[in-house]
Amino acid sequence: MKNKRGYLSIVLHSHLPFIKHPEHEFFLEENWLFEAITEAYLPLYISFERLKREGVKFQLTMSITPPLISMLIDPLLMERYQRYLDSRLSFLRDEIRENKENAREKKILQFYLDRFEELNYFFDVKLNRDILSGFKKLQEQGFLEIITCTATHEILPLELNERIREVQVEVGIDAYKRVFGCAPKGIWLGECAYTNGVEKILANNGIKFTFLDTHGVLYAEPQPLYGVHAPIYSETGVAFFGRDPEASKQVWSAKEGYPGDFNYREFYRDIGYEISAEKVNKYLHPGGFRFDSGIKMHKITGNVPLDKKELYDREKAIETANTHAGNFMFNIEKEAEYLLSIMDREPIIVAPFDTELFGHWWFEGPDFIESLLRKIDKYSDKIETITPFNYLKKYPTNQLSLPAPSTWGDGGYFSVWLNEKNDWVYPHLYMMGKRMIELAEKIITPDNTVERALNQMGRELFLAESSDWTFLITTGTASNYSIDRVKFHINAFNELYEEVKNNIIDKNLLEFLEERDSIFPFLDYRVFRRKK
Repeated sequence: MKNKRGYLSIVLHSHLPFIKHPEHEFFLEENWLFEAITEAYLPLYISFERLKREGVKFQLTMSITPPLISMLIDPLLMERYQRYLDSRLSFLRDEIRENKENAREKKILQFYLDRFEELNYFFDVKLNRDILSGFKKLQEQGFLEIITCTATHEILPLELNERIREVQVEVGIDAYKRVFGCAPKGIWLGECAYTNGVEKILANNGIKFTFLDTHGVLYAEPQPLYGVHAPIYSETGVAFFGRDPEASKQVWSAKEGYPGDFNYREFYRDIGYEISAEKVNKYLHPGGFRFDSGIKMHKITGNVPLDKKELYDREKAIETANTHAGNFMFNIEKEAEYLLSIMDREPIIVAPFDTELFGHWWFEGPDFIESLLRKIDKYSDKIETITPFNYLKKYPTNQLSLPAPSTWGDGGYFSVWLNEKNDWVYPHLYMMGKRMIELAEKIITPDNTVERALNQMGRELFLAESSDWTFLITTGTASNYSIDRVKFHINAFNELYEEVKNNIIDKNLLEFLEERDSIFPFLDYRVFRRKK
């Protein structure tokens, strides 16, 4: 019998912006999805399945955002992902045949071949190219609590139109229900962004809990007695859980945290930049364009130039991940013991992360998660894993307090998403929202073509509202693509608006937009009407 001291709640936030370019045979930014599936989503699913087969008891929370859901059920993108897998399998088989000299390199290539064959089996055979079905089953079996997100990860506090705020939540919940067959209990607010009033929208839509960065809970009014180690309730009954900074820091920080260990795989050196142009053309991109293949042969090694990195040792990396998992468990146990001494209940230690950290940025991340969950179940007599909703069932009485306006990310107060680089976006979004509501309330019985145009206007508005574009504009990562995407959606929306107003619809344009910007095929423009 465990003598529990507290609970660990791991929350994995799974999100990517909706990117689909059927007008191009290959499009570089579509690889963001393929990399995340290959390095994070499928490896984590395989780890969870392995733990389940072993009889390991665990509870873990995952958000899967509506844009990611839309991409993971899109036939074209899943067909292109299969092509992504097939190309790497072909490359690895040929490369192993050709590599007769270096036994260590051949061993690493064989590791990747085995890995890609396993990924291909799970994706194509076991899951029949339906990744979400696997996570859905894990939720039904009690291992996962899957939650939703605002429709396109919009920063709700920066949305001035109250009805658009509401629709972002309503459509996010609708997208979730259509895939998982039930209503979500929790929601991940885009960028954990909160301001007063958001809790009312969540409560009106049946949401029971959400998450904030540490300061969003610590600076609540009145100040929470237990800090971030117990949830607080708003007056509407929505519970807010705060991020535990110490637990997160051990994993997040590349300098102080585990991912920077010299035994782990080096992210910035990829074989796609080292093989011949002929091989790039044959296996990766018909035009010979070089980009990350996902096959990285070296370890971090130390603070040395990329050309001085040593070859990757998979066994040593797994051994290191197991050690780090044990260290993490030890630290959580000690924190829980201390907290229990000053609380009247077992504390909850909430550790939220971007899912893509585990596998993409930190290749061994899924191995760390798997080892941690196994160790906690088998060896810890002090902590258990739990989901926020199950913690609320155990402790339904919590402090009433109003959270502080906040975000996570650099600075913690919206500046990443609203600054001199991207502030030009928001007047357009505000006007688009007004126009969407105007036409939704004005047009009652449109013909089929006009109705399709109105629905597509809603999609273009949603896609323009994604927080990813303003984030990437700020960071300078893919900023040109992000600026182009925002401008594309603004222009597409405004063109459709004028066509609907004048009842002259360009069907070729409409069909092109429906195929490319195909997020939320179920969308009905009437959802934008204000509630009476």
